[in-house]
Amino acid sequence: MDTPLRSLTKAISWRIVATLTTVLLVFMFTRNLIVSSGVGATELVVKILVYFLHERLWNKLGFGQK
Repeated sequence: MDTPLRSLTKAISWRIVATLTTVLLVFMFTRNLIVSSGVGATELVVKILVYFLHERLWNKLGFGQK
């Protein structure tokens, strides 16, 4: 079983990889580093917020909890 620190480190590293992937894809389509960086920064913040809200919702549902 992973320690909480390992899980946090994995979550942060995944968010970095995912955001860089988004930046690269936007750059491939726009050839604009400013736009792609802006989309990446926005995506980073929005997806963290959406994930947090998703987790809070699941905590209220009780599905699969004992």
